[in-house]
Amino acid sequence: MSNFNLARPRYSATLIGSGTAIIAILVGAIIGYTDPFVTLAILGSVAIGILILSNLEIGLWGVILVVAVLPFATLPFKLILTPSLLDIVLGCVLVAYLGQWMAGYRRRMTITPAHGPILAFVAVSILAFVFGLQHSQLTPNLARQFSEFLLSISVALIVIDHVQDRQYLERSVRVILICGTIAALIGLILYLIPIDRSEGVLNTLSRIGYPSGSVLRYIEDNPANTQRAIGTSVDPNVFGGLLAMIGALATPQLAAAQPVLGRRWLTWAAFAIILVTLVLTFSRAAMSSLAIAMLWVSVMRYRRLVWVFVLAVAIVFMLPNLSEVYGMHFVEGLYGRDLATQMRFGEYKDAFILLGRYPLLGVGFATAPDIDIYLGVSNAYLTIAEEMGFVGLVVFLIAIGVVWRWAYVHRRAALRDSSLADTWLGIHAGLVAVLVVGFFDHYFVNLEFHPAQTVFWIFVGLALAATRLAMLCSPIRD
Repeated sequence: MSNFNLARPRYSATLIGSGTAIIAILVGAIIGYTDPFVTLAILGSVAIGILILSNLEIGLWGVILVVAVLPFATLPFKLILTPSLLDIVLGCVLVAYLGQWMAGYRRRMTITPAHGPILAFVAVSILAFVFGLQHSQLTPNLARQFSEFLLSISVALIVIDHVQDRQYLERSVRVILICGTIAALIGLILYLIPIDRSEGVLNTLSRIGYPSGSVLRYIEDNPANTQRAIGTSVDPNVFGGLLAMIGALATPQLAAAQPVLGRRWLTWAAFAIILVTLVLTFSRAAMSSLAIAMLWVSVMRYRRLVWVFVLAVAIVFMLPNLSEVYGMHFVEGLYGRDLATQMRFGEYKDAFILLGRYPLLGVGFATAPDIDIYLGVSNAYLTIAEEMGFVGLVVFLIAIGVVWRWAYVHRRAALRDSSLADTWLGIHAGLVAVLVVGFFDHYFVNLEFHPAQTVFWIFVGLALAATRLAMLCSPIRD
């Protein structure tokens, strides 16, 4: 009996022909039972999954692309639950990472001072989740959302272990800036084209899990007021928070000697697109957070960037219609006159009532146990406290505090290194932006906004990886 030898043309042709026939039969069967759109989605998902499994870095880039461009997309068909595109990509990343350990490509995990507090935060969240099931029912949707929450946190640890040199870090920052610019450009185009056409485009996304109908958003959700840019993020505040983080990441690149995008004019163009679209979201929290992040960058390294901030503010308030709307929007917010701010004040009051009754571990992630209180407040820190109690909030603040403490210790080494300084600054500026946004909104820690959670933990992972690279360059503590 002869051996099967792929080098022989006859066997190669037989194998290729058989494989092609099997694939053709499967594709034909799928088309017969569904439709070409679903077939394309299935084949595309399989191809993307194979690509991610073969290259972890491409997988992480895929996560960033999905979060920026199609954050709420799902498969156009239902299994037990309808998996989101982000779930699939994150799952493939996790499998690829674990596969590297099982195959022996990884033998030692990169550990930072923040690993302990982050894992402690995971432990407290699991404890609060289990505790909350005493007064609420475990539904498939709740189980999926909490699993997504844990998966998002795990991304930070994967990023730390993956980003082992400056080239990896620089490529990650470049991909985030490109994807963020694409998201901003999509949002800007959808805002500028006629309303009926914009709504029609967004309604086509209903095939992949997006809402349909009147999806455009307006100030105070009143169509008589000014329209707000939403891009493909559904919510203008979520979109604004994403753009604020990426705008903060881009800020040091405006003055960098060697921008990660290659050409300085490309960096300025990208920043301008992000800034204009952010302004059109009319998200006061996002605008304020970007302003604070830009000022932080100017204090840390580039004093002249203050003038970029001043110029941006001047341009906004020189535009006749925009200046009037923005001026009123900010003034009403400061004085608590608008409906959104008044609702926030009510939520803060109710949150403290809840915490007065359940201070240690909160009420979990499902519902409040008492009929006169509810779960939900437009503040990330109070949201964590409601769900995990003051224990969870303290552990979270310790974890974030350790990230910043480690960055502070090695700041001089990072800023002295011309090839690292601007990426290190930008990543931490992005964290400044999201932590400021957290005082006014909750989507970066809310189970309903898995993409926002993911991008937050990606920035945490990149911040720790960047500081570690700075530490390796300067073993002696600053």
